[in-house]
Amino acid sequence: MFSNHYGIVMDFSSKTEANHKFMEQERTDHDHMPLFYPITGWIMSAQKKTKNDQMNRLFLQRGINMNVLRHSKLYIYALVSLAVLFWGLSYVWTKIAFTAYQPITVMLIRLALSSALMAIIFRFRKLGERVNREDYKAFVLLSLFSPFFYFIGENFGVYHVSPTVAAVIIATIPVFSPILGYVAFREKVTLINIAGFIVSFMGVLVMVMDAGFRLTASPVGLFWLFFAVFSALVNVIFLKKLAARYSSFTIILVQNFLGTLFFLPVFLLTDLKDFFNIRPSLEVIASLAALAVFGSTLAFMFYTSGVRAIGIARTAIFANLIPVVTAVTSFVFLKEAIDPGRIMGMFIVIGGLLMTQMQGIRRRRNR
Repeated sequence: MFSNHYGIVMDFSSKTEANHKFMEQERTDHDHMPLFYPITGWIMSAQKKTKNDQMNRLFLQRGINMNVLRHSKLYIYALVSLAVLFWGLSYVWTKIAFTAYQPITVMLIRLALSSALMAIIFRFRKLGERVNREDYKAFVLLSLFSPFFYFIGENFGVYHVSPTVAAVIIATIPVFSPILGYVAFREKVTLINIAGFIVSFMGVLVMVMDAGFRLTASPVGLFWLFFAVFSALVNVIFLKKLAARYSSFTIILVQNFLGTLFFLPVFLLTDLKDFFNIRPSLEVIASLAALAVFGSTLAFMFYTSGVRAIGIARTAIFANLIPVVTAVTSFVFLKEAIDPGRIMGMFIVIGGLLMTQMQGIRRRRNR
């Protein structure tokens, strides 16, 4: 049995059979999705094929009518669009939070608030499930790489480079995934995977180098961002095992909670003394709250709803727009300059992502 200090026990003996079946529907073979820190390594469950009458019964027991869902794609697209908006804005909110607090403090507050909010949602919706003792180690390692290592890389990267550059580099995680698949699982790497990787990498170079091939972005920031990419990819190795046993909601809640525990001692050693001397502005407080509520909780829930309703391939295409959202909102709120080189590099990267995703869409249509 696994429990946390918010009182959520991952073993609800009173959980109904309908709840159990509903949670089982979420466990699947895994594909790519943005980590909810966008989080989004990119992992999400693809939906198993089930009979319509079975799905109707399950969703009606949860108070959801499948016939309504089939005719509410506009609503689903709106949810996915909001998730993309929140994740794109999260880079801007993070940059604003850094005007008062150091990265470790921002990460701890973000995860702690999100953990508390998700625990309340889990209790209200009675979505808790048991975490087996033999999986404790896998969950700890999973949470060590993401959110702990991933957030360290992403946040220190944002601390040193512009939000737009950070968003674009983090967006390349799916492009690197086939390489991990080959190394760790001996999965086949296709020519389109290789081409997508090359195109996206060239786009990153266009964004961070000038015409004289000199870096225009901080090397330290770039190091931390690619460290985040690496951490997200390693995260997939442990996630593959756990995703077959647990719902995506349970995995994210446990990751958030353990991530908070990982960051707490670092915060106590590095930032505690200065924390009590800081008087944050309302803008900083609002940004921290937005990161927790919108960036680390609602965005994940909205995006997951989209995957369940319209499929992983379509929602992944929406996620490619995260760097675009970041670029526009950085210009509006942070007055960040958007030069032609960065715009061109950003769309080159998105083109590389689309190359790899189109192959997946064609494969699913041919099934």
